[in-house]
Amino acid sequence: MIEVEVDAGDWTDAIDDVEAVVERAAVAALGDREGGIVILLTDDETVRDLNDRFRGKDRPTNVLSFPAAEMPCVAGQTPLGDIVLAYGVCAAEAEEQSKTLRNHLTHLVVHGVLHLLGRDHEVDVEAEAMEGEERVILASLGVSDPYTLPYDD
Repeated sequence: MIEVEVDAGDWTDAIDDVEAVVERAAVAALGDREGGIVILLTDDETVRDLNDRFRGKDRPTNVLSFPAAEMPCVAGQTPLGDIVLAYGVCAAEAEEQSKTLRNHLTHLVVHGVLHLLGRDHEVDVEAEAMEGEERVILASLGVSDPYTLPYDD
């Protein structure tokens, strides 16, 4: 089950069907795996606060992933965790990188879901594997390789 919550109207102002975009990306990233994910589309201040409280970094970032603690299944689905995205940071990155916000959001949702599935990018080998997986998922959604510049979508 994918639950999308929009806490900042900027998201719906910028992308008409933002909930559908997010759900489609999350489902693609999950593949045949099952699990519950809550995705919150919010503002920079909310993400800054979460980033400070949980990571000790007093600044907003584009996406945060919070894996669920080991819990029993709820309504037939094991909770995987929560993903939180900051509108201002995401919009600025999309503009700086000449990407559409829709495609950048799709990429960041895929990235966040892969974190919930245990992927990481702390070391080069893991980063290369994760980026490769992202490329395959994004290509299946019709989104160009986000790691190739100039980004042309």
